[in-house]
Amino acid sequence: MRHFDFAPLHRASIGFDQIADMMDRVLENDAPQQGYPPYNIEKTSDDAYRISLAVAGFSDQDLTIDVKEQSLVVTGRKADGNKGKTYLHRGIATRAFERSFHLADHVRVVGASHSDGMLHIDLAREIPEALKPRRIAISKPESASTEQDVVDAQAVN
Repeated sequence: MRHFDFAPLHRASIGFDQIADMMDRVLENDAPQQGYPPYNIEKTSDDAYRISLAVAGFSDQDLTIDVKEQSLVVTGRKADGNKGKTYLHRGIATRAFERSFHLADHVRVVGASHSDGMLHIDLAREIPEALKPRRIAISKPESASTEQDVVDAQAVN
């Protein structure tokens, strides 16, 4: 396992703590990544994303989507309706799962849809007006008239 020291990043930057913490979590996670259910993450526009999970065999009632503390958690729990059945081959996995995704700041879940065995979760990055770049107009100093200077000088005395 490789070990990276992020101390220089902490010393030379301000406000990037979340990035360093996320890198630490990723690098410290020695457990093999769960491969079920398979998923795609696509960028649908500049500020929009879609997560698609292959959840064949699950109904809408079997799936839950929660957002808590900047994490999107998708859970699937299927009631065991296979009692009394004998399978010669069982290749369709409908086992319980929990898949989580870390969301960046200002990314929120817009909606979700479930059709043809695919669960689609739409996300959008919505940057608040206060954080958007803005242009500051440069104003020219007003030309001071000598009369105004005289009036100001008389007002002071």
